[in-house]
Amino acid sequence: MPTKVNVVLDDDVKEELERLVESGMRSRVVNRALRRELLMVRRAQADKRLDKLRAEGKPISSSELLALLRKDRGR
Repeated sequence: MPTKVNVVLDDDVKEELERLVESGMRSRVVNRALRRELLMVRRAQADKRLDKLRAEGKPISSSELLALLRKDRGR
Protein backbone atom coordinates (compact mmCIF):
# COMPACT_ATOMS: atom_id res chain seq x y z
CA MET A 1 0.00 0.00 0.00
CA PRO A 2 1.43 3.39 -0.92
CA THR A 3 2.52 5.65 1.92
CA LYS A 4 2.83 9.40 1.86
CA VAL A 5 6.15 10.77 3.08
CA ASN A 6 7.65 14.21 3.29
CA VAL A 7 10.99 14.75 1.59
CA VAL A 8 13.03 17.86 0.97
CA LEU A 9 14.15 18.49 -2.62
CA ASP A 10 16.69 21.01 -3.76
CA ASP A 11 14.99 23.90 -5.53
CA ASP A 12 16.59 23.10 -8.89
CA VAL A 13 15.51 19.44 -8.68
CA LYS A 14 11.94 20.42 -7.80
CA GLU A 15 11.76 22.93 -10.63
CA GLU A 16 13.08 20.45 -13.18
CA LEU A 17 10.74 17.71 -11.93
CA GLU A 18 7.76 20.06 -12.28
CA ARG A 19 8.91 21.25 -15.69
CA LEU A 20 9.66 17.83 -17.19
CA VAL A 21 7.13 15.51 -15.55
CA GLU A 22 3.42 16.07 -15.71
CA SER A 23 1.36 16.25 -12.56
CA GLY A 24 0.15 12.80 -11.55
CA MET A 25 3.34 11.12 -12.78
CA ARG A 26 5.86 12.69 -10.40
CA SER A 27 5.49 10.13 -7.62
CA ARG A 28 6.06 7.33 -10.13
CA VAL A 29 9.20 9.03 -11.46
CA VAL A 30 10.56 9.61 -7.96
CA ASN A 31 9.81 5.99 -6.98
CA ARG A 32 11.63 4.64 -10.06
CA ALA A 33 14.64 6.87 -9.44
CA LEU A 34 14.77 5.91 -5.77
CA ARG A 35 14.52 2.20 -6.60
CA ARG A 36 17.48 2.54 -9.00
CA GLU A 37 19.51 4.42 -6.39
CA LEU A 38 18.71 1.87 -3.68
CA LEU A 39 19.78 -0.94 -6.02
CA MET A 40 23.10 0.81 -6.56
CA VAL A 41 23.55 1.19 -2.78
CA ARG A 42 22.77 -2.52 -2.23
CA ARG A 43 25.24 -3.50 -4.94
CA ALA A 44 27.96 -1.28 -3.45
CA GLN A 45 27.38 -2.86 -0.03
CA ALA A 46 27.55 -6.36 -1.56
CA ASP A 47 30.81 -5.41 -3.31
CA LYS A 48 32.30 -4.34 0.02
CA ARG A 49 31.23 -7.62 1.65
CA LEU A 50 32.74 -9.62 -1.23
CA ASP A 51 35.99 -7.66 -1.01
CA LYS A 52 36.15 -8.42 2.71
CA LEU A 53 35.52 -12.13 2.10
CA ARG A 54 38.18 -12.18 -0.63
CA ALA A 55 40.70 -10.63 1.74
CA GLU A 56 39.92 -13.21 4.43
CA GLY A 57 39.97 -16.27 2.17
CA LYS A 58 42.93 -18.05 0.69
CA PRO A 59 43.46 -17.64 -3.05
CA ILE A 60 42.94 -20.67 -5.29
CA SER A 61 43.97 -21.27 -8.85
CA SER A 62 41.57 -21.45 -11.78
CA SER A 63 42.16 -25.19 -12.12
CA GLU A 64 41.33 -25.73 -8.42
CA LEU A 65 38.19 -23.64 -8.80
CA LEU A 66 37.13 -25.59 -11.88
CA ALA A 67 37.71 -28.90 -10.07
CA LEU A 68 35.58 -27.72 -7.13
CA LEU A 69 32.78 -26.60 -9.45
CA ARG A 70 32.79 -29.91 -11.31
CA LYS A 71 32.73 -31.84 -8.03
CA ASP A 72 29.85 -29.70 -6.76
CA ARG A 73 27.90 -30.30 -9.98
CA GLY A 74 28.50 -34.02 -9.80
CA ARG A 75 30.62 -34.32 -12.94
